[in-house]
Amino acid sequence: MKLLSYSHQGAPSWGAVSGERIVDLQAATEGRHPTLRSALARMELHEIEGLVNSRAATVGLEEVEYLPVIPDATRIFCVGLNYDEHRIEARRETTAQPTVFLRVASSQVGHRQPMVLPRESGSLDYEGEIAVVVGKAGRRIGEDAAWEHVAGYAPYNDGSIRDWQAHTTQWTPGKNFPATGAFGPWLVTRGEVADGQELALSTRLNGQVVQHATTAQLIFPIPRLISYISTFTSLEPGDVIVTGTPGGVGFKRQPPLFMRPGDVVEVEVEGVGTLTNPVRRE
Repeated sequence: MKLLSYSHQGAPSWGAVSGERIVDLQAATEGRHPTLRSALARMELHEIEGLVNSRAATVGLEEVEYLPVIPDATRIFCVGLNYDEHRIEARRETTAQPTVFLRVASSQVGHRQPMVLPRESGSLDYEGEIAVVVGKAGRRIGEDAAWEHVAGYAPYNDGSIRDWQAHTTQWTPGKNFPATGAFGPWLVTRGEVADGQELALSTRLNGQVVQHATTAQLIFPIPRLISYISTFTSLEPGDVIVTGTPGGVGFKRQPPLFMRPGDVVEVEVEGVGTLTNPVRRE
């Protein structure tokens, strides 16, 4: 299944993609599950699939405004320096444990929505990544059981305001300006992607490939991330783990390559989808 969050005629909803249309699952649950996060917390994926199969698609994909896949995520765990090529270009040492920081939900936009260069900076950088959405709660999850806690996968652009990120050793300011991250277009559920399947990840800026890698190159693979994060906190359905960006980021190029108003950035995850966002100035 492809599950998404969207707004239609000003009303937020969530549903499943069926061809070029959407099955409205907020309506199908009669409002019991107003968001995708609430549905993941109370329903199994096979139950959601049963609803999809019993309902007609009523809304066209071209008729909606895409929202971030989980618009109301309570925790977005981002992993830094998780591809060796990026670690090397950033001139960072190898670490025994993952580097984890947090984004807030208000820093994100959905597919086709503008990523915004704030007036305080000219250094909006792209970071194409693969997001994992948690589908089952757990604490101290073993790596051998980690896949059971995955609801699915989505493209993510962990856009960074680089000069603000570099103010101190803590990255929070540069990662949380409004509308600097993007998440979408949809979540492809675990059943559509084999556990541990190697996925290709590409970022394109104005049609030019600027990043490319596969999940085989992750320093800390997905089960390790789930196990590590669930040790210091309980993972809950709808939590998001953004797994890291490959080499090729803009601020390490010579000359630096930052996103400018009028640019279009795409993050494609093989077998999952392509997240596309224009860039505009605040």
